[in-house]
Amino acid sequence: MSDFQNDNQDHQKHAEMHDSPLVIGGVLFRHRLLMGSGRYESLEVMRAALAASEADAVTVAVRRERLSDGGGRNVLDFLNVEQLRIIPNTAGCYDMATAVRCAKMGREILKAFGCSVVDLVKLEVLGDSRTLLPDPIETLNATEQLVKIGFKVLCYCSDDPILARRLYQAGAAAVMPAGSPIGSGGGLSNPNHLRIIIDDLKSQMAECPVIVDAGIRTPSDVALAMEIGADAVLLNSAVAKAGNPVRMAEAMSLAVRAGRKAFLAVPMQKSRFASASSPEFGVITRKHVPSSGE
Repeated sequence: MSDFQNDNQDHQKHAEMHDSPLVIGGVLFRHRLLMGSGRYESLEVMRAALAASEADAVTVAVRRERLSDGGGRNVLDFLNVEQLRIIPNTAGCYDMATAVRCAKMGREILKAFGCSVVDLVKLEVLGDSRTLLPDPIETLNATEQLVKIGFKVLCYCSDDPILARRLYQAGAAAVMPAGSPIGSGGGLSNPNHLRIIIDDLKSQMAECPVIVDAGIRTPSDVALAMEIGADAVLLNSAVAKAGNPVRMAEAMSLAVRAGRKAFLAVPMQKSRFASASSPEFGVITRKHVPSSGE
């Protein structure tokens, strides 16, 4: 059996599972697109882009991003806490202790704003400021610590299948492998590793969604991530840095839906050879062609 056939059978098996809704840490999400709140030209543009995306979850970096703009306006005042799941993000942390402290701070901020869900946290523990790649050891240690104190942890990580498995075993509510480095717009650098992570966790019947995070540039990147079986996509710069963020947000929303439908439909199996799309029986042959005298 070829690798193509193996891949197709695995895909068929996964897609035959009913299209269950996206649930992260016991929280139901109505859309498989999650958005970030940073790097927008203004809070008004951010709010309009979030509305166009139809996403019901947005991350807010409680350490790196200022919660207030130059006019003293708070970003949370531009987010509808009754409609959006606001997820604190530990972006800008480089060790476990700082990440845990930021997660706790984020939870208290959400409580003060009357949010109904306060225990979700997007964990980022970076290795250095140049690459912004995650530190695998500190990320794993922070996950274990946060799970112990009641957080539902969405773990940003590299596309390492072994680390993804260890994060799941540590109690992660979601594993979030990077498509490519943060803010790079590099797309999906290694779709094969993402497929391995997805297949590995689904083969264990893990209630731990795989969310592709970081490096997204275009809707085609989003569609590909969903087509290979990702449960969701989280993005920020691809929309915030677009020439028209609102229009790009709408495009990303459509790409998530299209990619998910394509995955569930199970794309045709690849082949090394051509295959005619029209039937080969009943075709007109030379003997059926009437002569000039007829």
